[in-house]
Formats: sequence, C-alpha cells, structure tokens
Amino acid sequence: MADTRWRLLVTEPLDGATNMALDEAILQARLQEIAPPTLRFFSWDPPTVSLGYGQRLDGIDVEACRRLGVGLVRRPTGGSAIYHDTLEREVTYSVVARAGDFEGSEDLLETYRWIGAGLTTGLRRLGVQAEMVSVRPSDPSTMPAFCFARTGSYEVEVDGKKLVGSAQRRQSGAFLQHGSVLLGADVPRLRLLFPQEGDPLAGMTTLEETLGRCPTFDEVAEALAAGLRETHGFDLRPGGLTRDEEALMDRLIREKYDTDAWTNNAQIVTDLSSIAPAR
Repeated sequence: MADTRWRLLVTEPLDGATNMALDEAILQARLQEIAPPTLRFFSWDPPTVSLGYGQRLDGIDVEACRRLGVGLVRRPTGGSAIYHDTLEREVTYSVVARAGDFEGSEDLLETYRWIGAGLTTGLRRLGVQAEMVSVRPSDPSTMPAFCFARTGSYEVEVDGKKLVGSAQRRQSGAFLQHGSVLLGADVPRLRLLFPQEGDPLAGMTTLEETLGRCPTFDEVAEALAAGLRETHGFDLRPGGLTRDEEALMDRLIREKYDTDAWTNNAQIVTDLSSIAPAR
C-alpha cells in the first residue's frame, strides 16, 4: 500500500552547498524510513550555477561566475547545468520518495511522468497552458552544458517550449528529483555564464513570458503543491527537518558539497551514505 502522507517543506533562500546537502540528507532519511516522502520548494542566495552529477566544467565560464558573485555547486542529480537565479526569477523543487510511496515509484520514467503530471496541473491553476510531452532524451554524447537546452523523457512545455527542467538520482529503491520552474530570465547573464550555447532562450520559456506578468515565488509554490495534491490525492502537510537530517546536512556541507574535490571532480573523501542518530 502506498504511503499517502507527505511532508511539504518550503525553505528560505540558501547557498548552493546547503541546498544540495539538505536534499541529500532527506534522501538518506527516506532510505532509512526515518522521514516521510517529501516535496520541497526552495531558492538560492547567492544565485548559483548547479552542475549535473558527472558533468564536466566545459561550457561554463567559471571566471564569469566568480566575477558576477554567482555560486557554483555540483548536484547529486544528473543532467546539465542550471543557472538558479533569486526567488524573484525561479522556483526550484525537489521530490524525495522510495519504492512503495506511490504506484510506479520504483520506475525511473514513471516517476518523471508522475511528478510532471502534478506540476502540469499546478501550472494550469496559474493560467498557464502547460502540457506534459513525451520526448526523445538528448544524446548523452552531445549533451549541451545548459539544462534548458537539452531534452528529457517527459517535458513540461508551453507552445513547444520547455518550461520546467528536471533531473533525478536513484539509490537503493529511493529517488531524489530536482527541477526548476523559471519565473523570468536574466538573458545577458545566461549568455555570459554559458557562452557556448548561443541563444539560451531558443528552446525555453518563462512564466513571465507566458503569462505577461511575473508571478511570485509563493504564488507558484502554492499552485504546484496544490497541483500535485489534486492530481495524486496524497496527504501533503507542512513540516520541518528532523534532528538527524539537520546533522547529516551539516556534515554533507563540510565534507562534500562545499569542497573543491566534489565541485570540480565529483569526488568525496569519506562515506556519507548513512545518518548517525542525533543525540
């Protein structure tokens, strides 16, 4: 039987290392069944480029990141890089669940479809004529540096343009999925950070462009949460992190996400795969 009670987290703007450590801590807690399946909405301070797990730094102007005060972090999830702007221009989401939390949760493509269906319903609540489209994934050998320039198995689009970029990691029957919904876009900055991509808006769109106005972070997060709840009928309740999750998050920041070894080469020195009980 599926676990229908979910935790909703809406967190304050955080730096890249903290955001990624927090989501991995939730994943580890769900693996050990000491935390519920979780939907989180969050933003970034400072603005940050997140690299996909295993992605090379080629195609990203690291010096431009430093010059502009843009953070750089490597995600635990796959895909290509994303520029995460402030909460005025982006809502980032994460979903953590394990096999049995909903029908099909053990299958990669089904989880993309399940989440995409809920996001599409939420966007329609805002008046966006969003559609979930099954598309052919990008060829990994020619994958572009910028996430919104690549395609995945299920895309949320408006008039054929990508609105939501998502990536996933699966571990021992559980998964973490990240995604970004663009409220607006700083095009000149995107061109500086991804100089090899040409026109960064060629295949993507934003809510500002679609609606003719820029909705707020809170408005979009509330609509997306309502869309997922409406589509799948689960019990979604606001909650906070456990002490165990907070302890692992702090350790992951220090020993993984805030280190050059991880950011530059996806290497970690110590085993961070389990939670030590808080005392």
